[in-house]
Amino acid sequence: MKQFLSCVKKEFRHILRDMQTLLILLGMPVVLILIFGFALTTEVKNSKFAVLDFSKDASTRAIVNELDASRYFDQVAELHTQGEVEKMFHTGKARMVIIFPPSFASDLQHVNKAPVQIIADASDPNVATTLTGYASNIIMDYLDRYKQNRKLPFTIHTQVRMLYNPQLKGTYNFVPGVISMVLMLVCTMMTAITVVREKETGTMEVLLVSPVSPVKLVLAKAVPYALISFINIISILLLSVYILEVPIHGNLLLLLSESILFTLTCLSFGLLISTATNSQQMSMFISLTGLFLPTLMLSGFLFPIENMPVILQLISNIVPARWYYQIVRAVMIEGLPFSAVWKETLILSGMTVLLLFAALKNFKIRLA
Repeated sequence: MKQFLSCVKKEFRHILRDMQTLLILLGMPVVLILIFGFALTTEVKNSKFAVLDFSKDASTRAIVNELDASRYFDQVAELHTQGEVEKMFHTGKARMVIIFPPSFASDLQHVNKAPVQIIADASDPNVATTLTGYASNIIMDYLDRYKQNRKLPFTIHTQVRMLYNPQLKGTYNFVPGVISMVLMLVCTMMTAITVVREKETGTMEVLLVSPVSPVKLVLAKAVPYALISFINIISILLLSVYILEVPIHGNLLLLLSESILFTLTCLSFGLLISTATNSQQMSMFISLTGLFLPTLMLSGFLFPIENMPVILQLISNIVPARWYYQIVRAVMIEGLPFSAVWKETLILSGMTVLLLFAALKNFKIRLA
C-alpha cells in the first residue's frame, strides 16, 4: 500500500509541476458551463407518443391516426388510466402523451369546442417545444377539415403541459451534456497520455524494475485524475444550481455515485488507450476522434438519437456518454430513483470492468 501511495504522490507532483494544465483541467468546467448555453433547433422525427382516450369516438381515432401517420410521431401505447402517464415518461417509452376527455365528441358537436391535453417531457426543452408544435398543427389541420360544410364555429382547445422544465430553459438540456464532456476530456484524454509520457521520457524502465506491481502502477496513474474529476463534478453542480438555477430534483448521493462510476469508465478507457499507444500525439488523436466526438454527436446531447440512421443508433450503444447522459437527465432533471436507471448503470459497470481488464491485460511489462 505504501508503494502504491508513493506512485500516486509522484503522479500528483507531475500534475502540480504543470500549473497551466492544472488550471485548464479545473477551469475548463467553469468556462464550459457558463458559455455553453446555446440552443440548437433540429427537426424531430419518429418521436414516440402514447394516447389516453376516454372518449373513444371517431374524431379521437382520426386525430390519433393522423398523428401516427405523420413522419414526426410513432404511437407506442394506448393508455387506460391517468396513472400510466407518468410511467410512460419514467421508463422513457414515450416523449409525449395525448389525453382526450370523455366528452370530447359531444363537446365538439354540441358546444362547438373540445379540449385536448398534450403532455410532453420537457427535460429536453427544444424537442418538447417542437413536438407540441407539430401535434398542435396536426390537430388544427384536422379541425379545418372537420369544419368544412359546417356553419357552426367548431373549436378544439389544446392544453399543453411541460413536465420537469416548465420554463423550457436550455440549461436543463446542456448541463448533463457538459458534465459528460468534461469528464471525458479530463479523465480519458489526460489519462491516455500518462503512461505514454513515461515511455517517451524513458522513465518507464525505472518504474518497471521498481517493487511496485504493474497493476498498482497503472491504477496509480488514474487516481489523481479521478480526484480532479470529482472536483469538477462538484463545481459543475454548484454552478448549475446557484448560477444557472437548474435544480437537482433527484437524489444527490445517487447522482454523485453515478458520476463516479462514469469517471471510472472514462479512466479505464484512457488507460486502455495509453497502454495501446507509443506517442502522446496518437493518444490525443484517438481520444478526440474515438471518444470526444462520439460524445458530442452520439450521446443524445446535441441530436436526438431516434433521429439518426439505424446504423448510428446501434453505434451509439457503445458510447459510454450516451448512458451517462440519460442517467444524469433522469436523476437530476426528472428526479427519478435508481430503479429508473439501473439498466444504464449496469451497462456502464460492465463497460468499466471490460475496459479496465483490457487495459491491465494490454500493459506490457517489458519494453521493446
